[in-house]
Amino acid sequence: MVEELEIDESKIKPEASLKEDIGIDSLDFVDIVVIVEKTFGVKINPEEMMNVKLFSEFCDYLEKKLQ
Repeated sequence: MVEELEIDESKIKPEASLKEDIGIDSLDFVDIVVIVEKTFGVKINPEEMMNVKLFSEFCDYLEKKLQ
């Protein structure tokens, strides 16, 4: 995420809000979905991601998808 979306690495913390703290907008989210699907070979369901607000929740979501 740091390289692809040019996000300041110091902003990425488990408790960080994806939108407010990290600054991820809807276009960034689309990029993230493409990157994750391409890199890890998992399909991300947008409906499942609707309640993901924090970076730690995003990581937990990915971990579950990769199991």
